[in-house]
Amino acid sequence: MSTHTKLKPATASLNKRVTASRTTTVTPRRPSETCRARHTYSSPHQPVRVGYARVSTDTQNLRLQLDALRRVDCAHVFTDEGISGSEFSRPGLDEALACLQEGDTLVVWRLDRLGRSLGKLVELINELGQRKIKFESIMETINTGSSGGKLVFHMIAALAEFERSLISERTRAGMAAARAHGKRLGRKPALSATQQRKALALLSTEPATAVAKRFNVHPRTLRRLLDSHNAVGDGCAVV
Repeated sequence: MSTHTKLKPATASLNKRVTASRTTTVTPRRPSETCRARHTYSSPHQPVRVGYARVSTDTQNLRLQLDALRRVDCAHVFTDEGISGSEFSRPGLDEALACLQEGDTLVVWRLDRLGRSLGKLVELINELGQRKIKFESIMETINTGSSGGKLVFHMIAALAEFERSLISERTRAGMAAARAHGKRLGRKPALSATQQRKALALLSTEPATAVAKRFNVHPRTLRRLLDSHNAVGDGCAVV
């Protein structure tokens, strides 16, 4: 569930851009409609802060995040409720990204509200930078509009790359250790060595479809077995 909340600005400059008749609403709006509504009161030369809030379950409350985003003068807040942070395609986030323009700032209460995958977070923030959109996380005091914030972000990007390298190295080391101990990697064979010998003997007198049905496998499995058997001679291939 996603909503678009138009927050009442706290600063005088933002008050000038909002008419008295515009009040806080939580009615979901399509991205194109949201952006058109924004242009009715905000000059394209006046960047705004766009907030994003998310909770993983419907029982959690957005109030803490909304209050924090209001305090930093977000003109709009888009929300997602009951959606995991592992998913980066969310209605509320998509609306927020569609509404952002050059010079704007995307603001979140905490970095994990935007997403839980460090690598994907880095990719998303890099995409914002290419669109000349700033990013700010309140709790981590990250602000890519400042030199210090850029430094912190680059450190996060380096950590993400380091994390990927560690995972890859651990995976390769585990596979090498398993092979050294004689373990076979990959999916379990469809047929045991005994079943393979029986199937090969039956294939000389019966069609592959009938033998496949007897062993509850696909005929392609038996064709691969036969091809491997012919290639290696009398030995049994694992399929």
